[in-house]
Parts: sequence; C-alpha cells; structure tokens
Amino acid sequence: MDPIVATPISESSNITDFVITNRNGVKGLSEMGLKTLPKQYIQPVEERITVSNILPQESIPIIDMSNWDEQKVSESICDAAEKWGFFQIINHGVPIEVLENVKDATHRFFNLPAEEKRKFSKENSPSNSVRFGTSFSPEAEKALEWKDYLSMFYVSEEEAYALWPSACKDQVLEYMRGSEPVIQRLLEALMKRINVKEIDETKKSLLMGSKRINLNYYPICPNPELTVGIGRHSDVSTLTILLQDDIGGLYVRGNNDSWVHVPPISGSLVINVGDALQIMSNGRYKSIEHRVVANGSKNRISVPIFVNPRPDDMIGPFPEVLAGGEEALYKQVLYSNYVRHFFKKAHDGKKTIEFAKI
Repeated sequence: MDPIVATPISESSNITDFVITNRNGVKGLSEMGLKTLPKQYIQPVEERITVSNILPQESIPIIDMSNWDEQKVSESICDAAEKWGFFQIINHGVPIEVLENVKDATHRFFNLPAEEKRKFSKENSPSNSVRFGTSFSPEAEKALEWKDYLSMFYVSEEEAYALWPSACKDQVLEYMRGSEPVIQRLLEALMKRINVKEIDETKKSLLMGSKRINLNYYPICPNPELTVGIGRHSDVSTLTILLQDDIGGLYVRGNNDSWVHVPPISGSLVINVGDALQIMSNGRYKSIEHRVVANGSKNRISVPIFVNPRPDDMIGPFPEVLAGGEEALYKQVLYSNYVRHFFKKAHDGKKTIEFAKI
C-alpha cells in the first residue's frame, strides 16, 4: 500500500510537522522515497562540502594501543591531541563483539515503529535524560541537518535499566562499561603531558564526571550534496569516543578551508578532543571542527560517547598548566552554562569556545 502521507507532506509546513512536530524523524521522510531534497534541508553553499576542499592524501593518526605501557604510545596520543585533536585507536581492548552488538542495537532502535520511538521524544520521554529527536537544534537552524538521534545522559546503571529503550539499553551499557578503561588510560596520558601528575577526585569530576551517549542515524538522502548529516562544530566534551560503521562520512577540519576524511577501520574507535579539554589545558590540546556528510545510497549510524565535566563544575585552565607563568586564555565558566550556550544555537564551527575566552 502506498504511504497515505506522501501527497499531503509535499507542502513545506507539512514536512516540518511530519518530521519534527509529529516525531517521524528524517528516517520517516527518507522512507517515502523522495526524489528531491525538501527545501528545509538545503544548506547554504558555503556549508556544503565539495571535492575541491577535500584533502585525499591526508589522514588523522592511527594509534595501536596493544602495548599500552610503552612510552611511545602515550607520546603518540598526546602528539595527536596537540596537532590534530583527532585520532583513531586500534587494539584498544574493547571486544569487537561489543562494538558490533551496539551497532546492531542502534539499527534495532531506529527500525522501531515511529510510535515506539515517539515515546522518547521531548514531550513523552519518561526522563530529561533520554531524548529522541532530529537534526540538532531545529528551532535555531535556518537549514535542518539530515540526522535522527537518541541521546541518553548516563546517571547510573539502575536509572539506565529503568528508563533507556529496551531495544538498545543492554548493548549500550555493555559498550560504555567496555570503554571505561580506554577513557581512563587516554586521560592519564594526556594529563601527564600537561604536568597533572595525579587524577584525584576533583580532577576526575572535571575530566569525566558525567557521560552522554548518542545513537545517530543518517538515512539515505536524495541530493546528499545539498545538505549535511551534521554541520561544522567542535564538541563541548572533554573527550569524545566515537564508534562509526563501515559507510564513512566523517570529516575533520584540515589546513585552511580543507577537510580530511576519517575512513572507517574495522574495530577502531575515533577519539577527539572537546572544548572542555581545550579550556582545561589552556589551549594545549585543541578541539577541532568536524562534520558529517549525507549519503545517497546507504543508511549510516554512529555511536559517540561524550565524556564531560559534571554540569555544576566550574571549568578553566588547570593550575598545573599555568604554574610556569603561562597566561590564562580562558576564564572560569560553569559547565552547564557553556553547554546551554552550545545547544541554543545552530552548529557554527568553533564559535562556542568564544564563550569562555578572556
């Protein structure tokens, strides 16, 4: 039977209602077999990525963590965080079946009927910690992004089991548990480089006091060259641990206006520095702009874990970084205010960091 909504949503306002208000998401739009991209998703020319501004010969570092205790591994991590702000890790210790299970769970959630996913929308979700949505910040965006997501703020396993969707919660929690040693090792290495010898309870709160995990879904898109999966931005996290599938589409800012593709590597995790770590390291480590392109032939998923300070933490350059007389580049800011500033506007590259600059 042909979808009865196909004709009515041809009007602009009806598309917005269908995707956003009625929470069918962009997946529901994609599954109607559209031949052309709705105008709400057409990005300005300057926000589109083209072959001319891609650097095919460049790549972010790939770090083998199988011999974690070797000094050269720690040095490679810190060097990559300083120069690129992005790197991939292999042989990191998270079992491949755990990674595959969470990818399968992501597809399982997004393949649920719309009425099931709608239970986790802003209006219906049992908790502010769990949110199903589309695009990034539709109220603030001039052009929407071609992405649906499920965002889950981790409070405790007990809350997660009670409130997270049953289609994915077991696999997501297993993935979060498996990634914990990786996160701790990465932060230990990064802290030593900036003279933080010990991660005490205060530092632990600032670096990894809270976590949020997203399941991202980028459905097949008509005219993918006219839109974006995610627009230019840097993360507001300390670190982001990203699992991507084998489709590809993540790009990192290179020199000038160029972009570098982050190719999928089986079993790898993509690590990137967030704004919080840039602030706490006083700019030693850099959060870098990145973006995701839309795909015209395949559905893509990704699963980022955002490792963050606690919302009520004040973040600023660590005293150890400034001990040698280095001038502070950033002021102390309440982390929840910083995050609120990020989410109240459309993606706009690196502009969020201006909020914390002196």
